[in-house]
Amino acid sequence: MKLQKLYLIACITGFVMACSQKKEAAIHMTYPETKKTDTVDNYFGESVSDPYRWLEDDTAQATADWVKDQNEITFGYLEKIPYRETIKERLKELYNYERLGAPSREGDYYYFYKNAGLQNQSVLYRKAEEHGTPEVFLDPNTFSHDGTTSLAGLSFTKDGSLAAYLLSEGGSDWRKAIVIRTKDKSVVEDTLVDLKFTGISWKGNEGFYYSSYDKPVGSEMSSKTQHHKLFYHKLGTPQSEDVLIFGGEKTPRRYIFAGLTEDERFLVVNAANSTTGNELYVQDLHDPHGKLVALADNFDNNHTVVDNDGARLILRTNLKAPNNRVVEVDFAHPTSAHWKDIIPETENVIQGVSIAGKKLFVNYLKDASTLIRQFDYHGKPGRDVVLPGIGTASGFDGKIKDSDVYYTFTSFTYPPTIFKFNIASGTSTVYERPKVEFDPDGYETKQIFYTSKDGTKVPMFIVHKKGLVLNGKNPTLLYGYGGFDVSLTPNFNTSRIVWLENGGVFAQPNLRGGGEYGEKWHLAGTKQKKQNVFDDFIAAAEYLFQQNYTSSNYLALSGGSNGGLLVGATMTQRPDLAKVALPDVGVMDMLRYHVFTAGAGWAYDYGTAQDSKEMFEYLKRYSPVHALKTGTAYPATLVTTADHDDRVVPAHSFKFAATLQASQAGSNPVLIRVNTKSGHGASNLSKAIETVADQYTFAWYNMGVVPAVEKKRM
Repeated sequence: MKLQKLYLIACITGFVMACSQKKEAAIHMTYPETKKTDTVDNYFGESVSDPYRWLEDDTAQATADWVKDQNEITFGYLEKIPYRETIKERLKELYNYERLGAPSREGDYYYFYKNAGLQNQSVLYRKAEEHGTPEVFLDPNTFSHDGTTSLAGLSFTKDGSLAAYLLSEGGSDWRKAIVIRTKDKSVVEDTLVDLKFTGISWKGNEGFYYSSYDKPVGSEMSSKTQHHKLFYHKLGTPQSEDVLIFGGEKTPRRYIFAGLTEDERFLVVNAANSTTGNELYVQDLHDPHGKLVALADNFDNNHTVVDNDGARLILRTNLKAPNNRVVEVDFAHPTSAHWKDIIPETENVIQGVSIAGKKLFVNYLKDASTLIRQFDYHGKPGRDVVLPGIGTASGFDGKIKDSDVYYTFTSFTYPPTIFKFNIASGTSTVYERPKVEFDPDGYETKQIFYTSKDGTKVPMFIVHKKGLVLNGKNPTLLYGYGGFDVSLTPNFNTSRIVWLENGGVFAQPNLRGGGEYGEKWHLAGTKQKKQNVFDDFIAAAEYLFQQNYTSSNYLALSGGSNGGLLVGATMTQRPDLAKVALPDVGVMDMLRYHVFTAGAGWAYDYGTAQDSKEMFEYLKRYSPVHALKTGTAYPATLVTTADHDDRVVPAHSFKFAATLQASQAGSNPVLIRVNTKSGHGASNLSKAIETVADQYTFAWYNMGVVPAVEKKRM
């Protein structure tokens, strides 16, 4: 079905130990002076100073000047690292291979994405036959002169004759929508503007549903976006005449998403005020007098419509099932009291359910790895899909009449490979395997279980070259997230090859707060249990020390977004734990995160400082901006953010970097690197490569190691 999904919620390096070498001479650091103001807030009788509040104003010239000065210092430092350009060139070599996405049948064509290697944006192709000659359908590299405008969403009408695609400029979450005829790619009407957190859901060929917020007063990059609205747009009419379907002042919700079942009988509306828990409404569009009917009228649980079978709806829900179950719902009796299990909850959490060929493909997680099981529409078990090994499978999205469906399988040392799955026979055949410069036989992946501070067993994947000597001196990247029910599963990262091929260790623990073991695991890392996440991360590092994989002088902490918060909180609580910290687009001010863009929606995981005195004190205790102590020796830190990040606004990183520079004792540098025309993720491949090259040359330099690729050049 055409339900749209929102993923609110991401590493690399290369090195070899230089055990006998002396560390490079430290680069002397003089930071730009950052002014302080006397801004003070009062929380439950306690005064909290916020001297860098002025950096929250992203429209002010003073902020722009501060960013310019900081970038000059940062790039001046990085440019002095002798192997920086060598690493950047090595990354380009590795990325220069053809990468394809799984095809999707839309109307008379198969559509698929392809990147020839170093293209900033992947190109959308199509072909009339599965193995026919492809032609370019949309090339996002032509959308802007610098490749920073991306194709951020695409939806076809059921007959494939029309398509609406979304544009993101400079990595922003704000979107534009363009409608074209697929036959000749001619534009149908004026561009729609100011869409956000949305997909496009077609109703026949007449129009479509989309979601957005009112354009905020002030900065569109940082101002609060509060009330999401679901609109219906009729083709050929101005956007100003679009009809409000749900949301706004009458039914204020922070997130609203719409989709249609494949037969386009039912409109499905998901409405939520946070990133966990949603209302669920369904409207029978075949009934001219039909209204939205509530299947779930509270925010206590998560529910998703998978498909329908006539008037019978199939849902995935965690109501009374923290690991999720699949139920059937009679539209005539929609409330949860009448829901019936067709696929009951098991010990393995259901991550998702997709459809193809009138079959349900249920994606389970077993210790953070994928299992795929096939069922019919009444829950009768079919077969388990045989996957190549332990890893992550995605896809299995098709149409009711399909006889075959495509999926992608990947793991840490298994490049993403597309398989074609025959639904009747259950056989998988390789459809497309990338020709990346990488020999997986030279590497090994282990999954271990370590003990956290409170005795909880936590899984962790460890990847490295075969024959690695456990001498405590292997540079190691410890990467984590731990929040928002997000599961970190095995995945291949092209840039990570540089890290591994030079003898490095990559470690990925599955921290509490994630979704690897269902809602109980998630809740164990939220609100006043958030400290569990940091304890799990610290315990992961200590396990690596105990097993002699590495030691504090060779450890780098890495994470982005909520993972940036993880790095910030960990380094302030345990400044001795790692040599290097790489917090990326992190949530660093836990007392004010909810006043920016859609940040208030994160309160289910975090709580807010206004909730209670206890919640305020808990947040302030670990908030990275507030937990820094003057005169403390913190790790060498490279903070990364971007000027178009309107999800976790760069003010978080600005204030953290300014506070850390003022607090730092000792010689470890504190730098902030602010990407331009980029957002919560890199807006194009060039920026991604440059950022990663800088992160890891910074890490190696401060660990006192030289990457093997540089040693060969020398």
